[in-house]
Amino acid sequence: MKERTKLFLIVGVFAAAYYVPWDHPVIRRSGLEAFLMLQEYARQHVLTCLIPAFFIAGAISVFVSQASVLKYFGAQAGKLLSYSVASISGTILAVCSCTVLPLFAGIYSRGAGIGPATAFLYSGPAINVLAIALTAKILGWQLGLARAVGAVVFAVVTGLLMSLIFRKDDAARTAGKIYVPEEGEKRRTLVQDALYMATMVLILVFAAFARPAPGATGVWPAVYAAKWYITAVLLILLGFMLKAWFTRDECKIWLESTWGFMKQIFPLLAGGVLVAGFLLGRPGHQALIPEQWIQSLLGGNSVWANLMAAVAGALMYFATLTEVPILQGLLGAGMGQGPALALLLAGPALSLPNMLVIASVMGAKKTATFCGIIVIMSAMAGMLYGAWVA
Repeated sequence: MKERTKLFLIVGVFAAAYYVPWDHPVIRRSGLEAFLMLQEYARQHVLTCLIPAFFIAGAISVFVSQASVLKYFGAQAGKLLSYSVASISGTILAVCSCTVLPLFAGIYSRGAGIGPATAFLYSGPAINVLAIALTAKILGWQLGLARAVGAVVFAVVTGLLMSLIFRKDDAARTAGKIYVPEEGEKRRTLVQDALYMATMVLILVFAAFARPAPGATGVWPAVYAAKWYITAVLLILLGFMLKAWFTRDECKIWLESTWGFMKQIFPLLAGGVLVAGFLLGRPGHQALIPEQWIQSLLGGNSVWANLMAAVAGALMYFATLTEVPILQGLLGAGMGQGPALALLLAGPALSLPNMLVIASVMGAKKTATFCGIIVIMSAMAGMLYGAWVA
């Protein structure tokens, strides 16, 4: 952190302490909501979602061969292969907009093209099979189907647009400004590396597996009931893999890489959650911006209502599956079907905290473009869906 940045941070904290009217009931409630939201995030997502994701990101950065990254996600990789892999990744990971960040940082820093990397960044939280199924069950099959189709299309289109807009940057990365040649002989086979990565991904999936809706039947409640037993078995299996296939130095490098991602992402993430909580509050808890203001602006199917829904969804933080009950309440309060889809397409994939982290990984210009594409496409999709439903 530059000295000037440190000075601005100190001055900002002092100004907030000095000038903000903390004795006002609304300000006081908003401040409390900010820390309650941070506490909720720490309790529900850090240990089960973020920590496994950081270890996966560290492993990607250290152990995944550059050739593999270039084969599937590189700027010169075949578009059909790279975007197919990127756009369906969410069906496997089922992570939230913040949990996907270390995974994105890992593949992008390893040399992935901006197009496939941002397609993966969107699809990770947006194409969540459980969330889409819950949407269809609670909010109607039409909205669930529109969310599923829209999420897959958005992942591909967003990646293609980012690749087109920043093609010169990708060409520079391909020319060798980012990539470092691999050296040394591999100690493990491709199958062993694949099993190692797959085990960590499964640990993330089962540790973060959300509680199914009350009254749900079928395989999901059974998986949820056994999630910790499955996670424990996977952790033991991972331990055996590390003992048999990795040297002590390799494990040390892996931990150092993981710690590097944590240092970069955690402070920005915590700050973003505090700001989002102060402005918008937790679901069902009013903060600085009254909920009725948002609800009154989201009725009907106008351009303004859909754009407002997309922007509100992009700024708010949604933990995995929480967007469904939030939308259920908003729809009951008079929110239009079109704006509901716009919020569903923009909300899970974006949030104020994850925007700050994305900017630290790929720069403010690319981040603004990425967010703008998603917001505009979400508003357009909401208008089309609202007109079709009507």
